[in-house]
Amino acid sequence: MDNEKLFHSTAHVMAAAVCRLFANVRIDIGPATDSGFYYDFDMEYRLTPDDFDAIEAAMQDIIDADLPFERREVSRSEAETLFRERGQTYKLERLADIPDDAVITLYQCGDFVDLCRGPHLESTGRIPAFKLLSVAGSYFRGIETNPMLQRIYGIAAVSQKELRRQLAAIEEAQKRDHRRLGRELDLYSIQEDVGPGLIHWHPRGARIRAVIEDYWRREHFREGYELLYTPHIGCAELWEKSGHLGFYAQNMYSAMRVDDREYYVKPMNCPFHIQVYKSRNRSYRDLPLRWAEMGTVYRYEKTGVLHGLLRVRGFTQDDAHIICTPDQMITEIRRAVRLAMRMWGRFGFTEISAYLATRPAKAVGGSERWDQATQGLEAALRETGITCTVDEGGGAFYGPKIDLKVRDALGREWQMSTIQFDFNMPERFDMNYTGDDGKMHRPYMIHRALLGSLERFMGILIEHYGGAFPFWLAPEQMRVLPLTDKQLTVAETLMEQLRQADFRVAIDRRSEKIGAKIRDGRLERIPYLLVVGPREAESGQVAVRNREAGDLGAMPVAALLEKLRAETVAEETAD
Repeated sequence: MDNEKLFHSTAHVMAAAVCRLFANVRIDIGPATDSGFYYDFDMEYRLTPDDFDAIEAAMQDIIDADLPFERREVSRSEAETLFRERGQTYKLERLADIPDDAVITLYQCGDFVDLCRGPHLESTGRIPAFKLLSVAGSYFRGIETNPMLQRIYGIAAVSQKELRRQLAAIEEAQKRDHRRLGRELDLYSIQEDVGPGLIHWHPRGARIRAVIEDYWRREHFREGYELLYTPHIGCAELWEKSGHLGFYAQNMYSAMRVDDREYYVKPMNCPFHIQVYKSRNRSYRDLPLRWAEMGTVYRYEKTGVLHGLLRVRGFTQDDAHIICTPDQMITEIRRAVRLAMRMWGRFGFTEISAYLATRPAKAVGGSERWDQATQGLEAALRETGITCTVDEGGGAFYGPKIDLKVRDALGREWQMSTIQFDFNMPERFDMNYTGDDGKMHRPYMIHRALLGSLERFMGILIEHYGGAFPFWLAPEQMRVLPLTDKQLTVAETLMEQLRQADFRVAIDRRSEKIGAKIRDGRLERIPYLLVVGPREAESGQVAVRNREAGDLGAMPVAALLEKLRAETVAEETAD
């Protein structure tokens, strides 16, 4: 069964049920999504999950009636008359969006009629299983000044067994929700007094971020990159030259005026890296240049789309720009893809697919350059053996690109790494280098982000591991648990030994029973809990509990250090 047809048809059945049960319902849209469906309603009654049983019962009645989904082609005036008579003002607005030369189609099941392209199942009785999940607010057309509608989300499945599987997956995803775990594990917060979409990293979250950044820097230095640090603001002239004020202004924050010049907080790092390139003359002997920056940028996002760490207004991007000669281009792409694959493996993501976006109808740069760049991207993907899907015409106007998508522990796919050619910026900024022929040439420029936004990456990482980070990433790798206050001094000494060996360790100094300390350590997903009682204090040993393996028994501190170092080495070489 076609999932899109199933989801879309179930959305219509849900809307028909809501219109049966409640008065004065005005409907907007009800599309299929990747995992289910939703429908938007404008109605006086405020829906809650308590209403789902009644709505689902009405849906089942419609399904049992096995009503056909009837498609009708109508004129614009017929559609206008129908929706005006029914008081469906949102449908009239959607109707106005349809081009004059387009075919207007309606779908009807029973008394319910919708403006819809389809397709649908043959009849409502073909829907095997469904479940309503949640209700939320949604602005009409996603514009905050428009009316707030009520959106009901649901899922449908080809069988009750498959529905139970999907519901179990949703429950697991809820348990792993990074917003919930971020709060429980004290990793980060968003403070309304400061502003939505702005992240405050707490010590534990900041420690993970520091580990990620240290690893990122080390890998980039090994790959021949140099680091840049650039300003957080730039004058209006810079953003005009880059084209951001012309094409991206709606995503930029308002200007600030300083010394009779306008400045903007940066939405991207690219123009700053180009300015560094242009700070002196460059020769072909200087290339390639690989410049990377953990650069914090600021982009305006509507309040309704903000979502924990996954959609924010201020974020740090692991940005890099490779500036090279045409002859160096293919080699540089291969290096970038290999680095991306190595880093994703290190973070525990092994299922990776690639999408190659090619030249759109409107593009800058000659066809020869586009062909060479696209062939270079294809060659790099073939070499790594990654599954590749070609998105014909899906490239940006300024160059083709590779998008790498990773699959997490729940089987969800996330678009992460991007390797993007740019034929536009070198032209706009008149970037040049002196070739071996003594003449000036235009370099190739490749934008490259591997982890993307650190905030978004952290949200995905939290959910991938369910908060139980591997030893090398855990913010607190070990916690020392003294049995009583009498063992505190020994526990402090042990903690210092472990810290001096570069491990992340803390002490539970509370006057709680040891069982409560162990329980709390397990809830906080600490990889190792080290119990120090009278016997351990006297013998110079420590009782070790591992998050996965459980009680490992008592061992000398030297043996513990040896074990921990071996585990660290094993994790470093696992990728």
